[in-house]
Amino acid sequence: MTFEDLDWRCINTIRTLSADTVQKANSGHPGAPMGCAPMAHVLFSRFMNFSPGNPHWGPICVIEWSWLCAAVCDAPSSGAFRQLDSKTPGHPEVHMTDGIEVTTGPLGQGIAQAVGLAIAEAHLAERFNKDGFELFDNYTFVVLGDGCMQEGVASEACSLAGHLGLGKLILLYDDNNIQIDGSTDLAFTEDVMKRYESYGFHVLSVENGDSDLESLERAIEEAKRVKDKPSMIKVRTTIGFGSKLQGTEKVHGNPLGKEGLAEAKKKLGFDENEFFHVPKDVQSYFETLKRKGAEKEGKWNEIYAKEYPELAKELKRRFEGKLPEGWKDLLPVYSPEDAAVATRKLSEIVLNKIADKVPELLSEIVLNKIADKVPELVGGSADLTHSNLTKWKTSVDFQKKGSKNGNPEGRYFRFGVREHAMAAIVNGLAAYGGLIPFGATFLNFITYAWGAVRLSALSHLKTIYIMTHDSIGLGEDGPTHQPIETVAALRALPNMLTIRPADGNETSGAYAIALEYNGPSTLCLTRQNVPHLKNSSIENTMKGGYILNDVENPQVILVGTGSEVSLCVETAEYLKDKLNIKARVVSMPCVELFEKQSNEYKKKVFSAQVPVVSVEAMSTLGWHKYSHFPIGIDTFGASAPYQQVYKKVGLSVEAISEKVSKVVSFYKNNPIEDLISRPF
Repeated sequence: MTFEDLDWRCINTIRTLSADTVQKANSGHPGAPMGCAPMAHVLFSRFMNFSPGNPHWGPICVIEWSWLCAAVCDAPSSGAFRQLDSKTPGHPEVHMTDGIEVTTGPLGQGIAQAVGLAIAEAHLAERFNKDGFELFDNYTFVVLGDGCMQEGVASEACSLAGHLGLGKLILLYDDNNIQIDGSTDLAFTEDVMKRYESYGFHVLSVENGDSDLESLERAIEEAKRVKDKPSMIKVRTTIGFGSKLQGTEKVHGNPLGKEGLAEAKKKLGFDENEFFHVPKDVQSYFETLKRKGAEKEGKWNEIYAKEYPELAKELKRRFEGKLPEGWKDLLPVYSPEDAAVATRKLSEIVLNKIADKVPELLSEIVLNKIADKVPELVGGSADLTHSNLTKWKTSVDFQKKGSKNGNPEGRYFRFGVREHAMAAIVNGLAAYGGLIPFGATFLNFITYAWGAVRLSALSHLKTIYIMTHDSIGLGEDGPTHQPIETVAALRALPNMLTIRPADGNETSGAYAIALEYNGPSTLCLTRQNVPHLKNSSIENTMKGGYILNDVENPQVILVGTGSEVSLCVETAEYLKDKLNIKARVVSMPCVELFEKQSNEYKKKVFSAQVPVVSVEAMSTLGWHKYSHFPIGIDTFGASAPYQQVYKKVGLSVEAISEKVSKVVSFYKNNPIEDLISRPF
């Protein structure tokens, strides 16, 4: 296909829209879109299928709002860029504007999430495609720059992408030799081509990305022909092309200025007095692309439903986010007579669903497994499978075709020691749709993945983080592995549900919550065994907090989470028998869900005029909202068997009882603040 003058008008329209957008907002990055406009145009006009009428069908995201957004996506005018309550915030946000696949503000997250998108396509293609009916056959294109290449998460993700042979993942590397501080040779002089070749990528280069449209097209065509490797195309461009500051860091993150903008427009053949101008022939060209995309979407929707109605029904259910009927009936239920078990093991039981734990649901010796009942559940561990206990018995590893270790239809992922990439890839899997992904590691190492975990919450993505070894209860591995501040940090994340179950029923409840919640959840699971508690239940867990054991006219309320709930139960018995103090015990598996309950319910759980003591083997940060006296750990842990560590930090029945006794004595003669009923 040849390129004509109209193509260059389209390219220069992107460039001037970029400059106008940043100039009006007096904030933003005009340089990259002005430099990358040729590759963007070639990609969108020659290779991408999209349907603006249905922004969830086909990729239509752009790196900067002014890139094709006004021309292609029917998004609001770029004139609203970075303005309050507009649909065009400072960086693309998946939950704010239709047509944005993933939130990619932090560098490296775009390519890492794209690996998840490419995995999702490969897996769903293997599961649902039939001869002559290839529903899932899209390529995942990523435009990334020098900053992305320097971020560790990108390296982690691309290393895994090469191992998995993701042939439909194509990277367009905007190699303009500039970053915010100046020339890249200040800090970045490696041979990126060799690095990516060593990852297992097919690598190509285009030396003149400013004007050689034919070479750009040929490079993408060649990349598409390589089916067994991801491809990386290095494209040499000039940042801020067309402006007087082109090729310098000054055009990276600053408006061009009135004079600079006028000069750039004249150089690019546009009227310096027209702003956000899209020529009529350019508008007409993009309208043609939109019609073609809509036609392709219509055909895509028709073919499968006619030939494979059951598979089409399953696919529709998944992408609508509906869980299979009856899945929750398979969750294990426990009684206090059952043996004490670590909640990480209880998590594995949920995934595998062993029948003898719930004889009333017996169908054969072993029940259908939750993982089999919910086929969209996929995930894996960051090289801790045998510690996280996340691999269910019937699972197959996701690997490239021909691998002795698995196949593309596999649902279990070996993320390797790549916590940050794991979380970002999980985000990409969730963003693709039709899948509910999880990632697992030790709870303390979720902070290695924090940048991507934060994006899970910001993007409202339905991801599940299965975090085991959740406290000082892991014992001998010591302070480096024992989370102290981690749960408080998770609870501080908007949209995140942080669930710390106390026993078997609460672990089942945690999965019920996570699978039904349309957002991210973190399950914090013990290494050590915990007893099954009287009055715990799946239903109570889903309230976030509830009265586990009650007494008439309690003198104190003990509230705990996870493994400390049973410690609260033991302490309440000790207080009654030894100190004649009556204590109510509250379990609080999920603070965020408890917050959503009515004030009336909250007041029943935390009665006014009764002091509250919280007990959690974590930082006490955050507990003052519910507790008059938080007991926790505001230091780092220690390396020893966990029983000794608990005793050392004052988390023993005797030590807690002594503090509770002092609290009760104090409030006999002092007013008790009603924490729940505060009018603010």
